[in-house]
Amino acid sequence: MLVLLAGIFVVHIATVIMLFVCTISNVWMVATTNLKTASSGLWLLCNETCVQLPVNKDDEASLRAVQAFMILSIIFSVLALVMFIVQLFTLEKGKRFYITGGIMLVCWVCILIGVSIYTARFAGKMLEFGNTHHGYCFILAWICFCFSFITGILYLVLRKK
Repeated sequence: MLVLLAGIFVVHIATVIMLFVCTISNVWMVATTNLKTASSGLWLLCNETCVQLPVNKDDEASLRAVQAFMILSIIFSVLALVMFIVQLFTLEKGKRFYITGGIMLVCWVCILIGVSIYTARFAGKMLEFGNTHHGYCFILAWICFCFSFITGILYLVLRKK
């Protein structure tokens, strides 16, 4: 049981770190031309220098929603980590990890909404550049989606142990 708890704790910390990285970094979409590479994220468009992400009026609300949901996912993930530690030492067996599992599943939903909106509205929209593909932050966000779901479910299952 202790090894399982330690494993889940490590995966949870890895999820928090990856959420920070994918939200802060500006490599959600990468475009390459002849000799130049440009990347865009949730905040900036980086070519040779980084500038505020140019967004038309129709997509501005969607971008703000993606930013908000990714920040909320970080907040809920950190909150679930703190609640895990608190519940581990304060609650008796059979009542542990309800709150942690629930908060982690809320984090999972926030990641799902944020990345889905980004996929629907912004993926492949670096039209002024040639060949575009998803960057590592986009992939990390989907990995965090999977990890947060797995840890959320495991926390709910572990409450019985």
